[in-house]
Parts: sequence; C-alpha cells; structure tokens
Amino acid sequence: MAGITGFGGYVPRLRLQRKAVVEANGWFNPALAGLAKGERSMCNWDEDSLTMAVEAARDCLGETAPSDLRALYFASTTMPFADRQNATVAATALQLGENLRTVDMTSSQRAGTSGLIEALENVEGRDGQVLYVAADTRETAASGAQELQMGDGAAALLLGSDNVVAEYLGSHQISTDFVDHYRGQNRSYDYNWEERWIRDEGYFKIVPPAVQALLDKTGVAGGDIDMMIMPALIRGVAQKIAKGAGIRDEAVQDSLHAVMGEAGAAHALIMLSKALQNAKPGQTILVIGWGQGCDLMLFRATDAITKFKPSLGGVEGFLKRKREETNYNRYLAFNDLIDRDKGIRAEVDAQTALTTLYRKRDMVLGFVGGKCTKCGTVQYPKSHICVNPNCGAWKSQEPYRFADVPCTVQSWTADGLTYSPDPPTHFGMVTFEGGGRLMADLTDVDKGDVEVGMPLRMVFRIKVEDERRGFKKYFWKAAPDHRKV
Repeated sequence: MAGITGFGGYVPRLRLQRKAVVEANGWFNPALAGLAKGERSMCNWDEDSLTMAVEAARDCLGETAPSDLRALYFASTTMPFADRQNATVAATALQLGENLRTVDMTSSQRAGTSGLIEALENVEGRDGQVLYVAADTRETAASGAQELQMGDGAAALLLGSDNVVAEYLGSHQISTDFVDHYRGQNRSYDYNWEERWIRDEGYFKIVPPAVQALLDKTGVAGGDIDMMIMPALIRGVAQKIAKGAGIRDEAVQDSLHAVMGEAGAAHALIMLSKALQNAKPGQTILVIGWGQGCDLMLFRATDAITKFKPSLGGVEGFLKRKREETNYNRYLAFNDLIDRDKGIRAEVDAQTALTTLYRKRDMVLGFVGGKCTKCGTVQYPKSHICVNPNCGAWKSQEPYRFADVPCTVQSWTADGLTYSPDPPTHFGMVTFEGGGRLMADLTDVDKGDVEVGMPLRMVFRIKVEDERRGFKKYFWKAAPDHRKV
C-alpha cells in the first residue's frame, strides 16, 4: 500500500504579535482591531521558503536520508528563484545525491495538495520513496488584513509503500477557475475579492460535492472521519462543510491561525503533519486544499504511526519554540516593506562566482567537509592535506557531512560595526562533536543570550543577497538547539 512513511514540519521562531500591527496601523484602518488577537509566524531576515523547506525535510528525514529515495517535489508560491530549480538547491543542501528527480510545483494555493496527489500516484505500485516538501512566505502590503492573517511555515512528507504510517485511501479533485484572489506577473501582493462571494459561491458550492464524491469513491462515511483538515481564513467555513458531509464537529482540526497564521500552499500539509503527531492507529484523516477548485485526500493511520517521531520535534515542537516579536518595524524591515539607509558598510558587491559555487556545491550548500581515512581527523573545509599535525596524509579524506553533527559555542562576539539586517552580528568559533571547528555566523539568537558551551545545531540560511543581480547566497549558520536549550 502507498502512503506517508514519515512527516515533519517547520515554523519560524519569531511570532509577530498582531496587537503590535494594529497599534501601528489602526489610525488608518480601524477595522484591523477585529484581528488583533494572537500572533503570526514571521521569517528571520535570513529565512525564506527554501530554507524552511530544508528544515522541514530534516525534521522528517532525521540525520540520514533513505537509500531508496528517488524524487524530491517542492511546492511553493514564493520560490526564491523564478528560473533556477529550487528543488535541486534543496536536494543539494540535504545531500540527497544527483540521481534524483526534482520538481518545482507552484502558481496556486493548492500547489501543495495538488502536487502531493501527483507524488502519491507516482509512488503507488513502484519501488522507492519520494520526499515531498511545501513552504510559503507570502508577501503582504502593510496595513491590510492579510498582513495579520498570513504566516510563514513549511511541511515535509516522505512517501512510499513500506512502513507506511498513514495509508493513502484515495483522492478527488475539482478544477474550476473560481478566482478568490490572484497575483499577477511581477506583482508582489495578492489581490483579493469579496469575502461573502468567496464563502457562498466558492467554498459552499465547490467543496461539498467534492467531499461527497471522495466519500462515495472510497466507501467511507462522513461519520467515520476522525480528523478533517481544511485551511480557510473565513470563519466557520470548515465547520459548515463538515456538518453538511456528516462529519463530527470535533473532527475539524484547529487551523493554527491564532498561533501562526496561514502559510499559503504549505498550510494544509502543516496541519496534516501536526495531526499525524497526534493520530492513533485506525483513525481516518481527510485533507482539503483550496484554490481554483479543490483537492481532497483521504488517509488512514496505521499501527506504525506510534513508532515515528519527527527528529526535531515536528510542527508541535517548532510551535513551542518561539520568541514574541512586538517590534513591527523589524517585521517591515525583514520583508523589505520600507526603504532603509543601510549605511556605507552595506555597500559591498555580493556577486557570486557561479563556477566556484558549482565546483564547491557540496561544501557550500551541503556543508560537507572531510574525514581522514588514515587517522580519522575531521575538518572543514576538506583539503588535500590532513590538518592533523601528527598525520598530514595526502589526499586521504573522504566526504564528511557536518550539517547534522551536534556542536557548541567555544567563543563568540557580538559586532555592532559590521552591517547586519538585524544588528548586532553574532558569530563565533563553533566546535563539533567528534572533532572539527568553524568560525560561523550565529542566527536565531538575541543580544545577551549567547553563552560559551551553549548547545547549537547547524541550519541552512541565507548568507547574503545580491540585490543588484537578484541572487541569494545560501550557507550554513549555527543556531541554539531548541531541543536542549
């Protein structure tokens, strides 16, 4: 049987307090007061859809990717590159190998669910597994309702036919050009239509017959659904659709809007990943994705669900790892919603030598160093000569991936002179278990929180952005290990 064999998720650490947004913009748009409760997730300045997708995948895969992985699908409406395959960058960062099918899925809010159906159909009856990741960080204009409603996040699902934790029972899709919102070419923000129209003519007329069609196709009654997942910003929509299908009200899962907002194409899968963390064997899960029609999938948890645990804590773990952000200006700056005088120290040409990037792709994107086969010394970067003064062997090193090796702070500094989008710049000497050390940037830290000996883990982040040419440089930084700190 085909289905989900593993799952994971990621929610950024920063949570913008909606009250702070309303206090800043209420003079202009008093109606925002009705959305002032709760918080929304927001990316740090060095995060985007790609970095979040990598973190969700690491949560799902653990330290070692399966040897039979044959494809990586990446779904997002906010890809960092319009013409460079983003899934390939993610695969390199995860060191999944090059004999791999990589696919980007985009251009619709149901890209996440449509792509998942495609991947599940591709897995069924075939050998090997598929990694499916979805992430979104949707841009919104300042002072609008969407600024409060949106959120950033990612989810990852491992799909296969062996050791399935949630069996795939079937799917149904409706494709119709019902435009509730859109974003045109070269536009930064969505344009949204009227809410009552979306609710009455969209959700309530398109989704119910699709739900019934799936139930009829699979032979499952509405009353047998234990968990119903349906992201919808309009209050009460999921509950009414559930009632019409005979699904119990308690089966409707929390949308997570109060604690993170809605993460676009990834949100249904974030909700699914969280639901799987609490699912019991035999429970049936309905997933609904919306956007120019709808996607519906039905899963049933197996006995194996009790044995699988996301390696970094899953969606629930990342939701607990948070820092409340009350500085609305920081959110505006991180999302380039205001022009700032960055100062002369920011005037550096950040062009990337693409030839060097390709030749060193495993070292830079995959964080691969070397391990001496003669003495066992590990080092970063890999070189022709072993750094052990008692060895010095020539061309004796085999690839050694540092990304998942635990590390600690040996020494650190907070530099207020070097330009940083979020000063001061934290960096320091990071030492790895088993050997090896690196002068690394520190991220997801606050002033005064760094200590010598603090447990760290390496994370894939934006190193710098070449704004002149529109190219993002990615590398690995050290962040506090939320499982230990």
